[in-house]
Amino acid sequence: MDFEEKGKQLYQLIDQERIPYHVAIIMDGNGRWARKRGLPRIAGHRAGIDSLRETIRIAREIGVKILTLYTFSTENWKRPKSEVKFLMKLPEEYLQKEIEELCANNVKIRVLGLIKELPENTRRALEDAIKRTKGNEGMVVNFAMNYGGRGDIVRAVKKISQLLLRDDIKEGEIDEEIISQYLYTKGCPDPDLLIRPSGELRISNFLLWQIAYTELWFTDIYWPDFKKTHFLQAVYDFQRRNRKFGGIKG
Repeated sequence: MDFEEKGKQLYQLIDQERIPYHVAIIMDGNGRWARKRGLPRIAGHRAGIDSLRETIRIAREIGVKILTLYTFSTENWKRPKSEVKFLMKLPEEYLQKEIEELCANNVKIRVLGLIKELPENTRRALEDAIKRTKGNEGMVVNFAMNYGGRGDIVRAVKKISQLLLRDDIKEGEIDEEIISQYLYTKGCPDPDLLIRPSGELRISNFLLWQIAYTELWFTDIYWPDFKKTHFLQAVYDFQRRNRKFGGIKG
């Protein structure tokens, strides 16, 4: 069976009653994909745009409600300046080409992270996409941009501390629900499925609070080679798992 036929078969096997509501993806392996081909790292990032486009389309098509994409971490600033500069241009380039299709398909754009620290052009492109899709009621696409899981939690703790100092809440009122309300993902249920391409078996400071009971799916495929068939495989494998959430199920 060839790759395309496998995708068609998986599409038929997917149980529409058990589609993961929220899928998160660590889009990893762009640099290694490029190096394997003797290309500069930025070529891998550009190639990854095609995988991004295809993944958003298939996720929306099968009924995923929220798709959260790890686009640029707070640690990624440590990369070479030329690479960071290129990565900061990609959101503007991508959104200019895709915003009409996203709007036509009722997709809503959100950004998780320290958007105020981004270069002006990058920030403006993201803010414009948020504004243009604000009224859309279809699938939500969260771009985690300048995002770090630990920083997300620290930010929430600081905000809750301010509430305590103002006596707006009592210490005894602080629970998991309160903390969740002050994370970037406020209003979003936790991810059901986390996908990581590239062969790495780690979380890399992504949604640390939110993935407590998320199902993890890893693949050796680099992100630029990640296609809808891989996404369907991840969803199919997810549906075959027994999610117990710490309890016991038959």
